[in-house]
Amino acid sequence: MSIAENRRARFDYHITERFEAGMVLQGWEIKAVRAGQVQLTDGYVVIRDGELYLIGCRINALRSASTHVNPEADRTKKLLMHKEEIRRLIGKVEQKGFTLVPLDLHYKGGRVKAEIALAKGKAEHDKRDTEKKKDWEREKGRLMRHKVSSKS
Repeated sequence: MSIAENRRARFDYHITERFEAGMVLQGWEIKAVRAGQVQLTDGYVVIRDGELYLIGCRINALRSASTHVNPEADRTKKLLMHKEEIRRLIGKVEQKGFTLVPLDLHYKGGRVKAEIALAKGKAEHDKRDTEKKKDWEREKGRLMRHKVSSKS
């Protein structure tokens, strides 16, 4: 079940590989995630000291958050993956133009998981081509529906 999706990532990047990572979250963050208070659009993943961190993922605290906890919406969250996978990612990210972006957050076995992708940035003309293809598919669907309804 999907919690939040980063649609902007699919528009801005060519996605080459996908990975699933666990997330280290605090209690108030879990409650906010269950309430749907998550935004991934500005998020990105960095590698520091052989560990993955999600930066820019915004989890807004609920009004009923505990009084003794000081919620920070833009807190850096640690991602959990096997060391071998992280080493492989480090090698690929060091190649020119590759980056790690979060695609979505979802539940798996009652836990919150992040789907991250190894991606390469699109050039401006690639983004325009993507937009043209999307418009053509939409128009094609309209024409097919119109053609089917006119035969009936």
